Amino acid sequence: MKNRLEELRRQQKIKQEDLARALEVSRQTIGSLENGRYNPSIQLAFKIARYFSMNIEDIFIYEEDDT
Repeated sequence: MKNRLEELRRQQKIKQEDLARALEVSRQTIGSLENGRYNPSIQLAFKIARYFSMNIEDIFIYEEDDT
């Protein structure tokens, strides 16, 4: 799943550490999300959307597998 997390974070000049603290996750989790190595739980996705005052669909881009 792709996401716009890094783009949104940089636009608002928020450090990974600060976002991680606000979301109660590690900085490594934020980095993994931004690099596409980790898909968030639905609870974390809602927390991220609420933090940026956006809909989940505006941050996370779901792509169906062709298989």
